[in-house]
Amino acid sequence: MANISAADVSKLRQMTGAGMMDCKKALVEADGDFERAKELIREKGLAIANKRADREASEGAVLAKTADNNTFGVVIALNCETDFVAKNEDFISLAKTILDVAAKEKPENLEALKALKIDGKTIADLVTEKSGVTGEKMEIAYYGKVSAPQVSSYIHMGNKLATLVGLSKVVDPQIGINIAMQIAAMSPVSVDEKSVPQDVIDKELEIGREQARNEGKAEELLDKIAQGKLQKFFKESTLLNQEFVQEGKISVKDYLKKQDNDLTVTDFKRYALSN
Repeated sequence: MANISAADVSKLRQMTGAGMMDCKKALVEADGDFERAKELIREKGLAIANKRADREASEGAVLAKTADNNTFGVVIALNCETDFVAKNEDFISLAKTILDVAAKEKPENLEALKALKIDGKTIADLVTEKSGVTGEKMEIAYYGKVSAPQVSSYIHMGNKLATLVGLSKVVDPQIGINIAMQIAAMSPVSVDEKSVPQDVIDKELEIGREQARNEGKAEELLDKIAQGKLQKFFKESTLLNQEFVQEGKISVKDYLKKQDNDLTVTDFKRYALSN
């Protein structure tokens, strides 16, 4: 049996981020073979991930950033089970590393992001290994991206919510930040009424008709009333039509036109932890 020194344990800890006792156990089981010990720690992460697959990972870090001279932006959510782990420096560091790689490589979707490699390991494997270190289920719960002439990002305090917004023209950066904060505060469903998914419109009309019916309105008036309620929904729930919270009394669309008559929002992304 190999003689496992404190220096060996410390070296493996630096390589994997696992706890000292986990590193010592892995080295003992691997008879001093560092590569095998690293595999054992990874296998532990897989075992924990499988064992805790049905657990809810509702804590974590939601981060966003821009790149390419603010013409591209990404937002990611790395989830875990507890707020204690979510605030851990190593956990946040991993989330920031994933965010940086996403901003550089611009993967098409979440699965493509997980397949990207950092120091020879896929991001998916790195997240699994971190599960082994913390003993908690972890997952990349969300990835979104925006390309536009100008992209702004906003991360709410505590890393619980982040947004991206694309603008049609290059303007004062504070304007983009203001709109990104609007998205964080008001959670719009789309840019404007034209971009609301048809299934959402159908659902709102159905709700409107049912509400009117429950209020005792005549059957022949239900569709007209539902349309009126839909227009109210567009005003409250689509970004450009919402009241601009920083000023009030004017819409986001009007606020943008005050800055530049041709300025508008091209796209946005918003993600918040569910709890």
